[in-house]
Amino acid sequence: MTKFSTLKCMGYTIFADNLNSIFLKKKMVINTINQYSYCIAEKDLQFKKALQESDALLPDGVGIVIAAKWLLGKSIKKIAGEDLHSFLLKQLNEQSGSCFYMGASNNTLQKIKQRIKKEYPNIRVGSYSPPFKKEFTQKDNNEIITTVNAFEPDVLFVGMTAPKQEKWSLKHKDTLKVNGPICAIGAVFDFYAGTVSRPSRAWQKLGLEWFGRLLKEPKRMWKRYIFYGIIFVRYLIKEKVK
Repeated sequence: MTKFSTLKCMGYTIFADNLNSIFLKKKMVINTINQYSYCIAEKDLQFKKALQESDALLPDGVGIVIAAKWLLGKSIKKIAGEDLHSFLLKQLNEQSGSCFYMGASNNTLQKIKQRIKKEYPNIRVGSYSPPFKKEFTQKDNNEIITTVNAFEPDVLFVGMTAPKQEKWSLKHKDTLKVNGPICAIGAVFDFYAGTVSRPSRAWQKLGLEWFGRLLKEPKRMWKRYIFYGIIFVRYLIKEKVK
């Protein structure tokens, strides 16, 4: 069994290692957690269960990094879904592996394939655009799983936004024929396709990527970063007092 460093923080086992400890040949569910998903999970127990039962839960948010430092005195590095995606693509290219993208529109998936063909020519790529609905029917799930299993990828990227993607990945992990990681990475599909731009490296290095996204999409992002940011601080203080 693959071993990597973790730490217990606010009810979750957080990945606290280098991505090099993630191996392609081990089937595992990899999710990410940030201050927003933490707050949502406190009200959605099924989502919380999906995060807690992740094989690896990456700290994808400055709030989680701050929580580890303030509550535990531990320094961990923020690892975004895009960091994981880039790391795995490099590994797959070196090993002439395969990956499958499940989620997003056909247009976005086509752009992803075109970019991978240029940047990672040794990777075999499959994709499926699921129906856009709140809940999949059993027929929908059967079709998705049949398509993925026919391809049998080394890595499965799931992009349906949280908490849907995390719940789906956990529920179907044992049914999916995937040789390695099953990664719920949401917005990364759009970032890599170029349909949505990620804030610059400067913002990322300063730990202010969230602020860059807020400036670009204030109407859509204010609640995620401002409203839930305040709620997360309350959870932090409550945890500190406890």
